[in-house]
This record gives sequence, structure tokens and C-alpha cells, in this order.
Amino acid sequence: MNFPIEIGHKFQVIAKEIKFNPEDVEERFTRGSGHGGQSVNKSTNCVELHHEPTDIDVRYHHHKGLLRNRKEAWELLVVKVEEHKKGKQSEIGQKRHKIQKQKQRRSRKSKEKMLEEKKKRSEIKEFRRAIDN
Repeated sequence: MNFPIEIGHKFQVIAKEIKFNPEDVEERFTRGSGHGGQSVNKSTNCVELHHEPTDIDVRYHHHKGLLRNRKEAWELLVVKVEEHKKGKQSEIGQKRHKIQKQKQRRSRKSKEKMLEEKKKRSEIKEFRRAIDN
């Protein structure tokens, strides 16, 4: 797999696993926007990537330098394509699923069980108190 720029080993492994083809990607360089004044407005350092088979777009402009933005844009694109292809089995999908499970409301039975355990624990602590006469 020949990427136009050197990306991290982790991302190369992911790309090989999902059979990512860098030739399917259209790459454009544009001017960035936002804070930075003249150094941003007059230099072309924003990277836009479009993966045609999945129709995923990535626009990356976090650093002043084009090379660093380009490297991180390619890495982000590989991760997004992996998430698109694998769904919940991808690393990002697993993190999202974990957060969803944490935010879910408890079932009535598990909530009652938890409250019962708390009550038992408080009774145990109550017996430890010193008796004042």
C-alpha cells in the first residue's frame, strides 16, 4: 500500500486490514480559515480528502504546516473508512457502544438491588459507631 505520505504504523495496519486503496482518494489543498491572520489566509495548508467508494470527506486544518495536516488527514480518513466498513467492531464503534451502555438507565431490578446493597452497607456502618452514655 503506497500512501502519498508516511502515516503511522497503527494506521497502516488498519488500512491493510480493511483493504484501503489510496488510489481511490481524491486529494486537494486549499487555503485554511480561522485564527492566524495573514499566515493562514495567504498560505495553502488545508487538506481535503474524498474517498470515492464510501463517499467520505475529510477536511483537516489544525496546524500551520501542510505536511503535518496532510499526514493527520490521511490517518483520520483511514479511521473513518474503518468505522464505515466495520461499524461496531471498529475501535471508535466500540468506544461509542461503551459510552452508550454507561449512559443507559438502570433496569428497575438492578436499581432495587443496588439500593438494597447500599442499605445493608449503611446498617453495617451504623453498628460501628461509638455508643455515647
